[in-house]
Amino acid sequence: MPSQPLFVAVAGNIGAGKSSLARLLGERFNWKPYFESVDDNPYLSDFYGDMSRWSFHLQIYFLANRFKCHKEIVESSQSVIQDRSIYEDAEIFAHNLYDIGKMTERDYTNYVSLFHVMMEYLKPPDLMIYLRANIDTLVKQISKRGRDFEQGIQRSYLETLNALYEDWIQRYKLGPLLIIESDNLDFVNNKNDLDYILATVKDHLPQMQLFE
Repeated sequence: MPSQPLFVAVAGNIGAGKSSLARLLGERFNWKPYFESVDDNPYLSDFYGDMSRWSFHLQIYFLANRFKCHKEIVESSQSVIQDRSIYEDAEIFAHNLYDIGKMTERDYTNYVSLFHVMMEYLKPPDLMIYLRANIDTLVKQISKRGRDFEQGIQRSYLETLNALYEDWIQRYKLGPLLIIESDNLDFVNNKNDLDYILATVKDHLPQMQLFE
């Protein structure tokens, strides 16, 4: 393995398969996984019930937790893979909540200001993996995993998030980027699909190839 620990992040919309991919890559390459805080999130179910009331609280919770994880990752002596990056909080979710009127301008301005201060102290990932999926794939995956608080997510909401993801990815210049078209891949159940992703990830990490 590389002499310096690797930091890989997996980005993508709700239901894209980020957690599953992070787990599988972690197992294959012996990377420590950092998963998004969902089950112990004290705001998530309230947020889906009343977005306007809880949007700022939820985004601050995510931002604080992801900043803590990001800091631990870059200071770690072990290679790490992260399920959803801190950049998505500001570029996608907070941005969308403000655009659709679920977060006030005052709250959004304060949130973005805090985000930019945090970014001054954080090293970006060695590789950003973006799982691109269409809306039908996302809806199918959300229904399949059966989280109660996600079942009311509107298709239009996922469409808006997808548009923001595409805009962000086009502007992403912080480091190496790998886009995986995931609609026709089943990397959880199909070994060939997983092997394809494993090989592609390695191709985008020359640090790994040097030590084969």
